[in-house]
Amino acid sequence: MDLSSLQTFIAVMRQGSFAAVARDRNLDPSSISRTIANLEKELGIRLFQRSTRKLSPTEAGQAYFHRIESLVEELHQASNEVGDRIGQPSGTLRITTSVSFGLKCIVPLLPDFEAQYPDLSIDLLLTDAVVDLLVDRIDLAIRLGPLKDSTLIAQPLMHTRYAICASPKYLQRHGTPEAPAEIAQHNCLRFPFAGYRDRWLFRDRHGQIEAVPVQGRTVISSAIGLRDCAIADMGIALLAHWLIDEELANGNLVQLLPSYAVTATDFDTLAWLVYPSRHYIPLKVQTLMTYLTQQLSPQEVV
Repeated sequence: MDLSSLQTFIAVMRQGSFAAVARDRNLDPSSISRTIANLEKELGIRLFQRSTRKLSPTEAGQAYFHRIESLVEELHQASNEVGDRIGQPSGTLRITTSVSFGLKCIVPLLPDFEAQYPDLSIDLLLTDAVVDLLVDRIDLAIRLGPLKDSTLIAQPLMHTRYAICASPKYLQRHGTPEAPAEIAQHNCLRFPFAGYRDRWLFRDRHGQIEAVPVQGRTVISSAIGLRDCAIADMGIALLAHWLIDEELANGNLVQLLPSYAVTATDFDTLAWLVYPSRHYIPLKVQTLMTYLTQQLSPQEVV
């Protein structure tokens, strides 16, 4: 039996669907089904119970999965190590990050990166959902804010700061707030996520923190969408500096209460490089991590 068949079996176990694995690999679901059927024939056991509505692992399938999962990962890493001895990064890099950060900070870097490393291909998944790195075969994730999964391996990429901002025309119409409490009287553009929707935190130069309730008619799950609404005179937004620095510089947006640090959840925030294994980092992943650190770390503001 070959390694690719075992990897397909592990992927189906993790994702629970022939169709999901086929979609992920740009294959027809029937090819995944055939691979599993051939593996079952070779092993002489049934790995999955199939019906029109559900795919369920058998008891033997579960036992086989738990026995080979780590072994297959070791074989995969060994293959990568042998390939890396050539000294040139190659293959496909599967990356994920949030939509706004990806479009603003990662996509503009891809032409130069691909020009420097012509043997590397990029598969960039932009999503605001937190994906499972193993299930989705992610080589490297870039995540913002506190990390919730302690099993992941991570290193800091860059510090992030937040600011509240509005367009000059909005401020002409509604006035410029001179103190944090005045924000509560304005139309605020808000994220729908817990901790972002109902109040913002302000910290003055003496370290005193004030929580200000916020309200507004517009709630958007995209930071880019909130930025564009702020530029369109719709209200006050709380956004990361990496997203609005250019808009502040060209006058499309005005930073409010600049003497205060402001956040929705945590004043000390980072963007993280996250990867699934500490045992071996493939050369292609090391190459991308080094490149991103060189390009983005100068943006740090402590």
